[in-house]
Amino acid sequence: MPLTVDDVDRFEASRPRLQAIAYRLLGSAAEAEDAVQETFLRWQATDVDHIEVPEAWLTKVLTNLCLNQLTSARARRETYVGQWLPEPLLAGDPLLGPADTAEQRESVSYAVLTLMERLSPNERAVYVLREAFDYPHREIAEILDITEAASQQIFHRAKKHVSDGKARTATDEAAARRIVEEFLTAATTGRIESLVRLLTEDAVAVGDGGGKIPARAKAFQGAVAVAKFLRGLFKPAEVKRALVGGSPEVYIWTANGEPAVVVVVDGRVVGVMCLEVTAGGISAVRSQVNPDKLERATAQWAAADHGEPLFRWSEE
Repeated sequence: MPLTVDDVDRFEASRPRLQAIAYRLLGSAAEAEDAVQETFLRWQATDVDHIEVPEAWLTKVLTNLCLNQLTSARARRETYVGQWLPEPLLAGDPLLGPADTAEQRESVSYAVLTLMERLSPNERAVYVLREAFDYPHREIAEILDITEAASQQIFHRAKKHVSDGKARTATDEAAARRIVEEFLTAATTGRIESLVRLLTEDAVAVGDGGGKIPARAKAFQGAVAVAKFLRGLFKPAEVKRALVGGSPEVYIWTANGEPAVVVVVDGRVVGVMCLEVTAGGISAVRSQVNPDKLERATAQWAAADHGEPLFRWSEE
């Protein structure tokens, strides 16, 4: 039976929530949108008049599609070239979803998305549904076909895994932005000592080039090693201009709800550097330079009023 206008409207009303859940589960905007579209196709093929709670039905279908995707993604990532990092989303992207609570904001942060890669598919699903969207364990159990007690146990285990790997982040957004401004100034002017002071002793730096852009497969570890790497990264060179197709402009922006460095060449985003800012300094620098994971960021950037860059690479 074809969907009525009301049936379509009911799905569209749920789309923002479904997109936000899917992105948190998959760490990929394209895969999240595909999962939501497949959910719509299944909604379209179902006799919706017999569905008592459409929102619950849609969430269950979407979540199970994402679980299947996560299982196959794990196999694909075993052959991924270099480090795998999530796709960053710039400020204003609707896939970021709600940001009304600290839990919702944290669940979409780049640091937590990266940490959730350690979780099993079921752990990730329970964590996202409970922590970010406040689903009761009774509903999560129905969605995943497990017991309520199992949902509670899985959640506590998942939350501990994420908490154990997460640094204590700074809560003052203005202070975090100031640290990022100091960081970028130090990195672009070559002040290694200043960079070291802005980093925690156990800071790490990692990048995802997807085999298309050079990125170190093994993380840099320690403040001095990370500072030296960053100084080399931000030092202008003709070979780098050739690699990215022009002279980059460097901006301080927001990605996944937190301060980030965005590198742009002729309107095209060629890098997003997500910084984990803690009370003790910057503890992690995660750089996404895989062009396949920056197409959406480029589209978002084109629609944004981003002003003047903080730094431009000058011609040598």
